[in-house]
Amino acid sequence: MAEPPIVEVRRSKRRRRTVSAYREGDRVIVLIPASMSKRDEARWVTDMVARLERQERRRKPSDEQLMARAAVLNDTWLGGLATPSSVRWVSNQKSRWGSCTPGDRSVRLSERLQQMPSWVVDYVLVHELAHLIEPGHDAKFWAWVDRYPKAERAKGYLAGWSTAARMELPEGYDEGE
Repeated sequence: MAEPPIVEVRRSKRRRRTVSAYREGDRVIVLIPASMSKRDEARWVTDMVARLERQERRRKPSDEQLMARAAVLNDTWLGGLATPSSVRWVSNQKSRWGSCTPGDRSVRLSERLQQMPSWVVDYVLVHELAHLIEPGHDAKFWAWVDRYPKAERAKGYLAGWSTAARMELPEGYDEGE
């Protein structure tokens, strides 16, 4: 069972009736009117966290959906040459976006990607699938990855995200390496 999120309540004198919530890293931020009672605050926090979690469950693909998406991307951009044995989300990748083990043809994507646009997730999938064709990060590898039409845009997105999070861009996601 998942651990409940850390919730931060922010009261605003300008806010009159509306309540909203969003994720900020590993926290859930709930915005409420400054005049709201503690009882109403507790009810709204519970409701808003549940609503946010429902939205996130709808948005995050399952491992099975991720595997199906990898199959489509493989056929579309890699000529069907990069068939993985498994594709799944993992929570233990804090310094990478994904990884691939060519020996057993498994692909793993960091759960951090679940909060990113689908075209960025697709790029990371293509990147990892390309390792099933070319294991290193040489020119042949990048030629496969760059078949994905949003590759440059996704590289920029990941670089920007890494900078904003004060995190180094994971190794292998910059062609200069």
